[in-house]
Amino acid sequence: MIEKTEDHIFPKDPSKTYALMGLMDRSSEQADKGPENTVFSFPVVLLTEVVLILGVTFLLYVFSLIKQAPLEEIANPMVTTNPAKAPWYFLGLQELLEHMHPTLAGVFVPGILIGFLLILPYLDPDRRGTGQWFGSRRGRTIVLWSALYTVIVIPAYILLDNTFSLRESLRDIAPQWVAQGLLPALILGIIVIIPLLILSRSKPSRREIIMTLFTVMFVSAVVFTASGFFFRGPGFKLYWPWAMPDGYNPFDGL
Repeated sequence: MIEKTEDHIFPKDPSKTYALMGLMDRSSEQADKGPENTVFSFPVVLLTEVVLILGVTFLLYVFSLIKQAPLEEIANPMVTTNPAKAPWYFLGLQELLEHMHPTLAGVFVPGILIGFLLILPYLDPDRRGTGQWFGSRRGRTIVLWSALYTVIVIPAYILLDNTFSLRESLRDIAPQWVAQGLLPALILGIIVIIPLLILSRSKPSRREIIMTLFTVMFVSAVVFTASGFFFRGPGFKLYWPWAMPDGYNPFDGL
């Protein structure tokens, strides 16, 4: 019996411009497969999303049968609602209007937030940890501390500005664009920069910086919305929910 070698199977031919580099005695693990640790979006992910949509729809349907939506009397064009609150998804912006110029609160701040979300994929192209909550244990710690910082600082800012309003204090001293524009923007910038300065001492990665910014922005939006919904009563003044006059308690309709 003659043992076949590579030269017998693939004879050398000087006229060819390619050569055999090596042979494997088994099939490749990557044959007919996609990248490791991935699943097909169809049908695996699609079926999961359809189940979630049906589940949420069912829960909303059951809730609507149990609890009727509160309706007030027919609107009277001669009487203005006090307070005239925006829908809940705009209450955060309405709360911002109490602390700064409408252009800053309604244009620049939302524009910066939306622009930040749009460029997120380009700020962090690293695919390590993609799809994992917080990316790592250190990322989880950063998010928790950033959220705690924001939950404390933003209500403090709301209370201080409600007590010592820059708009009223500087009305006759400084121009409007300073009292309602420059100074509130500077305060918001300092609130955002402080956690970044603290984080910089531990040499953070780009993703950790992004997580800190996103957490501060997201939690701030939640706090501003909650403030406008639960703690703003007649005249859009601050009250404890149970201490609002004239039946404006936000829990009355629940």
